[in-house]
Amino acid sequence: MNQPLAYVHPQAKIARNVVIEPFTTIHANVEIGSGTWIGSNVTIMEGARIGKNCRIFPGAVVSAIPQDLKFNDEETVVIIGDNVTIRECVTINRGTSDRHKTVIGDNCLIMAYCHIAHDCIVGDNCIFSNNSTLAGHVTIGDNVVLAGMVAVHQFASVGNHAFVTGGSLVRKDVPPYVKAAREPLSYVGINSIGLRRRGYTTEKIREIQDIYRILFQKNYNNSQAIEIIEAEMQATSERDEIIQFIKDSHRGIMKGYYKTN
Repeated sequence: MNQPLAYVHPQAKIARNVVIEPFTTIHANVEIGSGTWIGSNVTIMEGARIGKNCRIFPGAVVSAIPQDLKFNDEETVVIIGDNVTIRECVTINRGTSDRHKTVIGDNCLIMAYCHIAHDCIVGDNCIFSNNSTLAGHVTIGDNVVLAGMVAVHQFASVGNHAFVTGGSLVRKDVPPYVKAAREPLSYVGINSIGLRRRGYTTEKIREIQDIYRILFQKNYNNSQAIEIIEAEMQATSERDEIIQFIKDSHRGIMKGYYKTN
């Protein structure tokens, strides 16, 4: 880390084996874990808490103040887990008085030019493709994939194991285990490929499909569908997770399946 062409504030807490490339700036009140590599021309601002074995590529800005006119210089943070890759020109803003933090879990890949706004919570093992954007207060579950140029509305939620196709506008909540596409954003099936890659059996995938057929393809409203799912489907962790996600949704969930011309 002995890099004379970088600026590291003397109060920053940097592990001994962190590599910092030239022309990077690291402010006070920053903590960086061991094994992390920080490329050239990166700016890491006050409140950043970066884990172990991360890779941050040139042009990224981590923990800048929120782009929120209500922000009043509160002491807030960005928390980034271990083994996270942040590619070129990604911007990650710290929290506001709402959650006081922006969080990215372990083993995430945030591709070039993505933006993660204030008070977002991102789970583990997520992949955000180029130019995807999270507005403020968004919640993303574990193992979520956002394809390129996805835009997620403020306060929206995306459930575990969901896949959102490129160029989508996420105005409503996206439940767990699904693929979401089209405009307006709609259910187009189960994320079966992702689930198989993560060890889900064919029987378990079919069980999840049966739940979403009731919810999205039987012309029930959400309350009716939940009653039928609870009455007819065996109680499992996946069933209960889906039901709880829908009950907890503040923005409402995305549209059900429909056929295009």
